Amino acid sequence: MDSLDSQLEMDLVIAVRDKDPDTAIIKRLSEKLHLRTINDLKQESLAFHELVIASGGDLGDQFEQMQALFKKLNDYVVTENPEIDSSERDKGTIKHRSPVIPDDFRCPISLELMKDPVIVSTGQTYERSCIQKWLDAGHKTCPKTQQTLLHTAITPNYVLKSLIALWCESNGVELPKKQGNKSKKPGCSVSDCDRASIDSLLEKLAKGSSDEQRAAAGELRLLAKRNADNRVCIADAGAIPLLVELLSSPDPRTQEHAVTALLNLSINESNKGAIVIAGAIPDIVEVLKNGSMEARENAAATLFSLSVVDENKVQIGAAGAIPALIKLLCEGTPRGKKDAATAIFNLSIYQGNKARAVRAGIVTPLMRLLKDAGSGMVDEALAILAILASHHEGKVAIAQAEAIPVLVEVIRTGFPRNRENAAAVLWSLCTGDLEQLKLARELGAEEALQELSENGTDRAKRKAGNVLELLQQIEDPASP
Repeated sequence: MDSLDSQLEMDLVIAVRDKDPDTAIIKRLSEKLHLRTINDLKQESLAFHELVIASGGDLGDQFEQMQALFKKLNDYVVTENPEIDSSERDKGTIKHRSPVIPDDFRCPISLELMKDPVIVSTGQTYERSCIQKWLDAGHKTCPKTQQTLLHTAITPNYVLKSLIALWCESNGVELPKKQGNKSKKPGCSVSDCDRASIDSLLEKLAKGSSDEQRAAAGELRLLAKRNADNRVCIADAGAIPLLVELLSSPDPRTQEHAVTALLNLSINESNKGAIVIAGAIPDIVEVLKNGSMEARENAAATLFSLSVVDENKVQIGAAGAIPALIKLLCEGTPRGKKDAATAIFNLSIYQGNKARAVRAGIVTPLMRLLKDAGSGMVDEALAILAILASHHEGKVAIAQAEAIPVLVEVIRTGFPRNRENAAAVLWSLCTGDLEQLKLARELGAEEALQELSENGTDRAKRKAGNVLELLQQIEDPASP
């Protein structure tokens, strides 16, 4: 049960952090949070809309993160249950004859409800087709502000797009569908490349010069990042085995492109299996050990993506990934450390990998990160410690690292999720270990745990209560 709670925490962190998180993560969140149908999501949709109106659009970063997470859950439910979506929307939508479209949802050019809002360099948002026509006509200014555009790149406004979708759902308005390319081949709906161009890139991967291979791998990397259709078509064309071969390229940049392209392709569930079948795991681990820093970070992220499939956790651990991930956790960039921590956490769900992590020395760097509030890694360190503490070797190593003082301090002053994990680790350490229990009492754990048992999360209250029971037993040894 505690492992499931820890996994929920990490899934939430990943789902909020990543623009395009793994489908398996969203599925787990949907089930764990009981948001399985459109009806389940309906009240949240209405609450979001009311909050948008009440706040005047000034929602803050936290709400944007919540809203983005809700959109991902909503997209998953609609994709997995299209029949339920249609019927429930017909039954449950609040219908209005002529709802007033909020001004922020209208394109400044067409004044129509936006279906694909994008942001230009001035920060203004427009309907994609309208601003694209403006730019294609040679204009270099922002239509609304008349400011000169620093560049003509446009960026999807996912937050506003989701808010518009929620508003439409709440008001019974059907959002116009984007116009598709009717000439696309069945099963290969690619928005920004066609099969011929992909085949040309694969030809360069297979037979091109070193420079051509590097350029082709870089192009595939970008195409695979852009959308789901590209990921399907690139894999169907046979790119995965060729990219796996390039993981052994002596050219660092080619290697970076290859591992990152595989990372982007692995977002697709079917591609995960194809990547493993192509024998990629040992080569990805080799990149993790010896590649450039960017390649190592993206190799760690790729291993995490593949490890979502349970059987892959065993293979990745056996390939020697965990020591290399620990090394990246110690010396990587902030992003690299988070990628490493996320992969280590997910791999450690498999019992055999917990022992591998402990034997590879994971506890020492985790304790260092836990004690350094400025590292930005306290959440991850505690989540991993909580899952390792359920293993005997992990419990022994954490106790030897003299973790009790810092755990008590986190329980006393930390954020809710960290207090919860600290209490879980403390309970594991104190169960069956009188010395650890006495040390916790000497450090004032009882008062902090009492407060946590009253004001913490459900899991935190449970763990705090368990430790308090142990403390009560040593104070009253005569009790049964």
